[in-house]
Amino acid sequence: MRVGTFVLAAQFPGQGQGEALHRAVRSAEVAEESGLDSVWLAEHHFVPYGVCPSAVTLAAFLLGRTRRIRVGTAVSVLPTVHPVALGEQAALLHLTSGGRFTLGIGRGGPWVDLEVFGSGLSAYEQGFPESLDLLLRWLREPRVEASGERFNFRQVAVVPRPDELLDETATDGPETVLACTSPKSVRMAAERGLPMLLGMHCGDQDKAEMVALWRTQALAAGHDPDKVATTGHVSAGLAQIADRATDATEMLTKAMPGWLKRGLDAHVTVDGRHRAMRDPVAYTEMLCELHPVGPPRLAADRLAATAERTGITRFALLAEGSGDLATTEENVRRLGSEVLPLLA
Repeated sequence: MRVGTFVLAAQFPGQGQGEALHRAVRSAEVAEESGLDSVWLAEHHFVPYGVCPSAVTLAAFLLGRTRRIRVGTAVSVLPTVHPVALGEQAALLHLTSGGRFTLGIGRGGPWVDLEVFGSGLSAYEQGFPESLDLLLRWLREPRVEASGERFNFRQVAVVPRPDELLDETATDGPETVLACTSPKSVRMAAERGLPMLLGMHCGDQDKAEMVALWRTQALAAGHDPDKVATTGHVSAGLAQIADRATDATEMLTKAMPGWLKRGLDAHVTVDGRHRAMRDPVAYTEMLCELHPVGPPRLAADRLAATAERTGITRFALLAEGSGDLATTEENVRRLGSEVLPLLA
C-alpha cells in the first residue's frame, strides 16, 4: 500500500495566493518527513480552486527540496501545452531527480484556458489522442517527427533522452499515468498500456468497474495487464485524521464548501456552454463518506476496503481540506505516523 498526498494549492476564502502555495510546499515537505510515498500536484489557471498554474514547475521545485519522496503531476493539462515541450520537461525531471518524477497527464476541461494559450476548443474535443501519442513517442524514442493535424515537423533528436538515467535499475523513462473520468478515457489509457489516475469524486464501485474495463481493453490491445498491474493505478481521495469522525467531518464541512463554491464558480467555459457545478456542501459530505475521514483506524479500514474492492493500492489523498497550514501539517503527519502502520 502506497499512500501519498494530493496537493491542490487551494486558495480558501480570506487567504492570499502566496499563502496557498506556501501551504502546498510545506505539506509536500512534511509528507517526506512523515514517510509518505508520494506527492501529487494539481494544475489550474485563473481560478482560486487551485493557484498552481504549472504542476511540472512546482514538481521541479519540490524534487529539489526533497530526497526520497516521489513527486508527480495530477495532472499536467495536455491541451494547453505543446507535447514536445512537456516531454522535454518530464525527461529533465526524471533524469535530474534520479527517477523520482511521475508525469500525470489529462485532458482538462473546455475552459477559457484554451483561448488564452491559443490551442482552441479543438485541442480539447478532438486533438487529445494526437497530443498524447506524440508525448509518449517523445518519452520512448530517440528521434521523433510529426505529421498530424495539429503537429507537423521534421525529425529531431530527443534531448535529453529519458532512458539515460544513470541508475541501471530504473525504468527507461518517467512513469506516466493518465487521468480517466469516462469509458472513453479508460480505453485510451488501456490501449497505450498506461496506468490510470481516478478522481476523488468516484466511489469504489465506479473505480472497480473502470479497472475491470481497463484490463479488458488492455488485453484486447495486446498488452499484458500484469506487467502494468492494478498497483500502477492511482486512486485520488480526501483525508482528514482526527480522534473522532464527527470532529474530522465537522472541520471539513465548515471549511471546504466556501472554497469549493468560490473555486468552481470561477471556471469559465471557452465557448459559453453551460456547466453544472456540484453543490459544495453535498459534495463535501459525499467525500467525507467515501474517503479516510476520521480516526486512524477508520481511515486505514477505508483505504484497505478500497484496495480490496478495486485492486488499487496507490493513493493520492487531499490533506489540505481544513485550509489551515498547521492543521494540514498535523494531518499529513498523522497519516504517516498513525495510519500507515495500520496498513502495513
